[in-house]
Amino acid sequence: MFTELNSILNTTPDSFTQGEFILVSDRQSDASFLIHHFLSLYLRARCKVWFLGLVQSFNHYSAVSQRLGVSLAQAKEKGQLVFLEGLQESLSVLIPQETNTGSQAMDFLRDPSVGLKSLYEFVQSSMSRSGGTGEGTDGAEEWGPPVLLVDDLSVLLSLGVSVGAVLDLSHYCRATICSQLQGNVVMLARCDGEEEEDDGDDEGSERLLKGLTHQCSLTLHVQGLPTGFCRDIHGQSRVPSRRCLISQSSFLQSSVQHCGQKLFIWTSTHI
Repeated sequence: MFTELNSILNTTPDSFTQGEFILVSDRQSDASFLIHHFLSLYLRARCKVWFLGLVQSFNHYSAVSQRLGVSLAQAKEKGQLVFLEGLQESLSVLIPQETNTGSQAMDFLRDPSVGLKSLYEFVQSSMSRSGGTGEGTDGAEEWGPPVLLVDDLSVLLSLGVSVGAVLDLSHYCRATICSQLQGNVVMLARCDGEEEEDDGDDEGSERLLKGLTHQCSLTLHVQGLPTGFCRDIHGQSRVPSRRCLISQSSFLQSSVQHCGQKLFIWTSTHI
């Protein structure tokens, strides 16, 4: 885990803010390392985690988590982790088998215009069955508040789902998990191209990012250095937070290392 980032956010596995919707976004960079960070953090905190892996396989996340000292296979076996492998589930929808044992979460692939109700119902029903916090498969272990991780929402746009449907999904997940169950939601969204001034064309990933930014309580935005490539520093991250509103800006700069790479973090405690 990023101990420096945890210090900035005043978060540890033993103490973290509940009821938060955390948005992770990137532009001309890759913010997926933050998804690995939060996955490791919440599993160490003994939270019950639901992970919608729409981009990478379970084996990918498992290999990275193993390097961070967390076993996803063990967490899944104990019932602490519920992992929806979007790639595998998509195949069961696009290439139906005679014996179809998959979930109905990816049914929107048959007709993206119907929205993401099936995906939300998968999350909602799964959490309802476990009572929100949840117990292990043998009923012996109890877990902390529920957490939903999504990597990443932007891929839904390329599958033909509308921006409005994706925002509806995030809204209902926030209402159910953050408000009703006092759990946390972490979602990744990617931005295409360079940031441009608002010219009235408010479509695609830019519109999605704006909508999610209005919904979330904390934003972690990762982008490349404006000065270009640097051997030791790969990028910068802005952290505008709605946790606290102050009249003056407060900035902090630090360098952290993860899997052999360094990240320059620039944080702000004001909106």
